[in-house]
Amino acid sequence: MGDPHADGATELLDVSECWALIRTAEVARLAICVDGQPEIFPINYVIDHGSIVFRSAPGTKLSAIADGAPVALEVDGVDVVAGQAWSVVVKGQAAAVAEPYGVFEATDLPLFPWQATPKPVFVRIEPTEVSGRRFHVVDHARETGS
Repeated sequence: MGDPHADGATELLDVSECWALIRTAEVARLAICVDGQPEIFPINYVIDHGSIVFRSAPGTKLSAIADGAPVALEVDGVDVVAGQAWSVVVKGQAAAVAEPYGVFEATDLPLFPWQATPKPVFVRIEPTEVSGRRFHVVDHARETGS
């Protein structure tokens, strides 16, 4: 039988497969609302006990997520060998890890800032919805005969 995605169909992914894919990536895009306007920030993250943790410094992101603000996180990937791409979206509430035990646990996570500036605050996203899809990537060179 041929490739089930060759016709351009999109496959909806179950939650466990979404989490498995999220674990394979290192970078995501965090969408938050800042002063009534959508903003997107790239972040590196780790998965911890069914939630997503990233580090930040005081500033725009931390101000916007105060009081468990709703956020969305998108993680994408491409399997060039299989000719497929995937996209997972996690929606939930984000909050700075404030309790001493939570900070102590977060410090042990394999999570290190990519930027040279200090990122002393750990932020945890508690998911309320996880969804994803996989689809065939069109090989334009093959289709155009190039």
